[in-house]
Amino acid sequence: MKISIILASAIFMLASCTPKADTQNAAPVKKDIALQLYSLRDDIGNGDNGYKGYDDAIKKAGEMGYTAVEAANYGDGKFYGKTPEEFKASIEAAGMTVLSSHTGRGLNEKELASKDFTEGLKWWDQCIAAHKAAGMKYIVTPWMDTPKTLKDLQTYCEYYNEIGKKCKENGMLFGYHNHDFELKNKIEDKVMYDYMIENTNPEYVFFQMDVYWIVRGGQSPVDYFNKYKNRFTLLHIKDNKELGQSGMVGFDAIFNNTDAAGVKHLVVEVEHYNFTPAESVKKSLEYLINCPLVKESYDK
Repeated sequence: MKISIILASAIFMLASCTPKADTQNAAPVKKDIALQLYSLRDDIGNGDNGYKGYDDAIKKAGEMGYTAVEAANYGDGKFYGKTPEEFKASIEAAGMTVLSSHTGRGLNEKELASKDFTEGLKWWDQCIAAHKAAGMKYIVTPWMDTPKTLKDLQTYCEYYNEIGKKCKENGMLFGYHNHDFELKNKIEDKVMYDYMIENTNPEYVFFQMDVYWIVRGGQSPVDYFNKYKNRFTLLHIKDNKELGQSGMVGFDAIFNNTDAAGVKHLVVEVEHYNFTPAESVKKSLEYLINCPLVKESYDK
């Protein structure tokens, strides 16, 4: 399906996510919505300044009504310069829970050739221990280089299965987050994203679909929901800027088909802004709270 058709359809269907007149003045319903903290990266700051804006940014996210967070800053056993226990405590003090984290370790050429994951899995052992201490339910790899051959892609699928097995043994689940290149890039005539879904074990690997990047990749999120049922445990709900502003993504169709996808949680991510990061993040949450198609919780 051409992207122009998808976008036109998305614009037409978007209206059904608009609240009805008789509900617009009603008190907002509390919904379980997580926030990818990368959305507030400019407010939080970075390691060079000691994440000086972290406490204020987290407090504001909780006050807005977000119920959980997805981290994007794991390194050397810490999250935003905090120990796993400190990170967990700070999120809970803001009235939220720790849901998930974006992190990963790729394979080098030697590991790809040998399929020896020993060193990589040692790194994951430490990573998983830190995430478990932080109270994570999910660990998500947010990126990988495009393999040169189908053999290398298969090796990555086997690697992800091994990571997922370790996560499951520790009470967590492991997933992969897409961009658009996994859809646009074919490896020996195989669509990279499809191959990954078909060649990873559903018991060990789920997929965190970024709905915006699926559309930018020229495909329909709902088509993938129906083709690969119950593989999309987490959804990254994203638009070109704030949610519902561009008309690019058919959120109504997405929210009407979450059962087929197997969705357990929605995670908001805002990468580009019309407003300040905090205001953009707030407007995106309000869009979901006011959308009648969004459930109060997907994990019930």
